[in-house]
Amino acid sequence: MKHVRILAIVALSLFAACGTDSGKTKEMEKPDNPLLSEWNTPFGVPPFDKIKSDDYLPALQYAIQKHKEEILEIADRKEAASFENTIEALETSGRDLTKVAYVFYAVNAAHTDSVLKETDKQIAPELASHSDDIYLNEALFGRVNAVHDNREALELSPEEMRLLTETHKKFVRAGAGLAADAKERLREINTRLASLSQQFGENLLDETNDFEYHTTDKADLGNLPASLVSLAAEEAKNRGHDEGWSFSLQRPSINPFLQSSPNREAREKLFVGYERRGNNGNDKDNTVVLREMASLRAEKAQLLGYETHAHYVLADAMAENPDAVFGFLDQLWPSALEMAKKEKELLTQQMQKDGITEAFRGSDWRYYVEKVRQEQYAYDEEETRPYFEFTAVRDGVFAMSEKLFGLKFKELDDIPKWHPGQQVFQVLESDGSHLGIVYMDFFARESKRGGAWMNELIAQSNVDGMVHPVVTNNFNYPAPTKDGPSLLSFTEAETLFHEFGHALHGLFSNVKYESLSGTNVPRDFVEFPSQVMENWMKEPQVLNLFAKHYQTGEVIPEHIIKKMNDANAFNGGFRTLEYMAAAYLDMYWHTLRDTAQKDVVQFETDAMQQLGLIEEVIPRYRSSYFAHIFSGGYSSGYYSYMWSEVLDADAFHAFKESGDIFDPELASRFRTMLSLGGSRPGMELYKTFRGQEPGIEPLLRKKGFL
Repeated sequence: MKHVRILAIVALSLFAACGTDSGKTKEMEKPDNPLLSEWNTPFGVPPFDKIKSDDYLPALQYAIQKHKEEILEIADRKEAASFENTIEALETSGRDLTKVAYVFYAVNAAHTDSVLKETDKQIAPELASHSDDIYLNEALFGRVNAVHDNREALELSPEEMRLLTETHKKFVRAGAGLAADAKERLREINTRLASLSQQFGENLLDETNDFEYHTTDKADLGNLPASLVSLAAEEAKNRGHDEGWSFSLQRPSINPFLQSSPNREAREKLFVGYERRGNNGNDKDNTVVLREMASLRAEKAQLLGYETHAHYVLADAMAENPDAVFGFLDQLWPSALEMAKKEKELLTQQMQKDGITEAFRGSDWRYYVEKVRQEQYAYDEEETRPYFEFTAVRDGVFAMSEKLFGLKFKELDDIPKWHPGQQVFQVLESDGSHLGIVYMDFFARESKRGGAWMNELIAQSNVDGMVHPVVTNNFNYPAPTKDGPSLLSFTEAETLFHEFGHALHGLFSNVKYESLSGTNVPRDFVEFPSQVMENWMKEPQVLNLFAKHYQTGEVIPEHIIKKMNDANAFNGGFRTLEYMAAAYLDMYWHTLRDTAQKDVVQFETDAMQQLGLIEEVIPRYRSSYFAHIFSGGYSSGYYSYMWSEVLDADAFHAFKESGDIFDPELASRFRTMLSLGGSRPGMELYKTFRGQEPGIEPLLRKKGFL
């Protein structure tokens, strides 16, 4: 996929069924802290107007200590273990910790500062240690195991049985059954991995922000849109220049430059700057960090009885094992490679028309894609940007959600936010009843990590009454300037539809237990509800709802829609190939069976040569900036975007077959599937909607491989 959702809140997976070692803990006095107080705010949202950066560390440390005391009480109970006094008690423990951590990880990803960075650095190993104290507690595991052994006699509901089996599985996968010395080593590994993951992300953000390409030659800008020219001029001033334009490695800056600038050497500087992030031999070098992480993950997997880290991760996924992942990728790789080679030939010919006889380079790719689109499809992306003003695209997502699911959206102006640029909406059912809240944070800034993602600030649950969800969508769009609004490319607009699919997954959740709600599903299922939304955006029926010229109000003409869709189909080989190269790279790192240190560049080179990747294409994420797998939750799981594409292509095919892309009966079944969260296995969830397992043919046709 072009746009990635990284779970900034992934660390919360540590908390779902937490506990501690026996032994009395010292009581802490509850600090006077807005994060720990009752949130007397509209809809119970976090009181961002009262929270300061230095509130997070004491709140997290107090919440950890309180959670330890709650778990100690569960582990030391004298009565026989039951579902209620052990499994459900674990599920509902640590509410303060979950409450504070959700907010911390959301804000740290989207609007960090030096205090938050230091908090993250300090709290990461403390949380890892806290998790180990729980999952490696013999008395606590004994109670969980006793309930699990007696499960067939308990007359549990399907969701209660799922909670029991998932809780037991988490303890086993965390090493609860290991010998004492193995447990001790596992603690050391987990603590170190938490620190390394935090360091990787911080290094990457700093490397991304530190790079600058500054020019005073207007010719370097080529046909860069006026709105982005203004943004580059503002960036130059922010960086201390009296004149000219500055470009960074943030995608809203670098990608348009690579597409637009005729200055070949300038394109090469930005391209090399981007692909060398985290691998510059300085104090932000991530190669040492990731080598140690890969080694520790391999060692941890073997301690737990798995061949490799990938075997460990995938045992809990729809794919189940590395062979299934490699087999899936191998089905698609030859077609993608062949298509990309043909695209390269066409782009090389286009470059030669400019009188350039040198070898075609990776930094030439995007520039000549735009030239081919203009020449062969009469398509200029700047022709479409005026139809994709960001608020119009937002309203398009809302309009699509209303037509599919009957939802309504009410903007809330007087509500706490973590950044003044955020927009907040109440989401209502068709009858006007409250469903949830969605925060939308649209624009790139130095305090925000790259990419686009969704968080939960408050997850849905219904143990002691319905808790309605509060979710966030986060983007890195170019901000409006004094000269004009934020106009998006087709791809950027598509991202909004994608991320709102994740938001709907969280908003529609209707289960009892928080750990099974919303996006708490297998990694190779979680991208399906988001990716399927991209299919609607391309349809003229949906584009006509929102794609209106920001100055004239004209609906995007059908001939432009056709040109746009035809032109965007070109370069599909490249898009698939760069994504798949990264997916393979993830699997290669995590199927290592030894802990030998690897030279990162050589390891990547050997891996890509083994695949036959053409020289002009690099993996979408090289190892040193592959945040998904080294500071996010996607290790051995980056393949999941394409795995989910099988599901999304098959699912949308059902709507197309019905003759109505807003088919109410299909939409109702789709919503039912999303509402179940992780209360059922992934394939069972899909069959709830489709009635059958997905076929791969719709995806092959969608990619032009058939």
